Amino acid sequence: MIKQPSFFYRNGLSLVFLLLMLASLAGQIYTGWGEHNDFLTDHGVQAIGIWEYLKSGHFLQATFENWESEFLQMGLFVLLTIPLRQIGSSESKELGPDPDIESELQAHHDSPRAVKKGGWQLWLYKHSLSIAFFALFLISFSLHWLGSWIDFNEVQALEHHSLAGFGEYILNKRLWFESFQNWQSEFLSVLAIVFLSIYFRQTGSPQSKKVNAPHMKTGR
Repeated sequence: MIKQPSFFYRNGLSLVFLLLMLASLAGQIYTGWGEHNDFLTDHGVQAIGIWEYLKSGHFLQATFENWESEFLQMGLFVLLTIPLRQIGSSESKELGPDPDIESELQAHHDSPRAVKKGGWQLWLYKHSLSIAFFALFLISFSLHWLGSWIDFNEVQALEHHSLAGFGEYILNKRLWFESFQNWQSEFLSVLAIVFLSIYFRQTGSPQSKKVNAPHMKTGR
């Protein structure tokens, strides 16, 4: 009897990144909570507990401005790699015409349910990855907007300035500065892996071409 691979072996990549994310989030919460309480006490306001901090604009803004940029980056990467190419990159499709994708739509016994159903379910499933990323981007942007607005008004109140309405805050320079500073870093990271994978290798990684592959070989 063939022994089944362990749960960790089958899911190790997701589990490790999940643990790294949770550890980083815990570090962000702890240090952000302390930093925010320093700000409050400097303005003569009583420090808040960690559970109250998790509902604060400071936490929501800091968390979701980063998440929004990640989901925007991945959504655009999924879509732009359909029509665009980069010669020599392991992250690009090969040069030349796209292969026939009709064969992908032929249902087999173990195909996903949507492929077997066809119709609108198949259409939705064909685009579900980009839809998921952009839906997560919109949710994250909305929560970033909310958190940034709450945090902005908290600062405004402590400094005895006028408050902004939620709707009008969409035009505030602070909100867009927070977004753009994250977006540009994500686009840079995509550019880096697209370009660097032309000339550099990492043996054993599915994100890299084979070590002996020529620089101008496109795709993995």
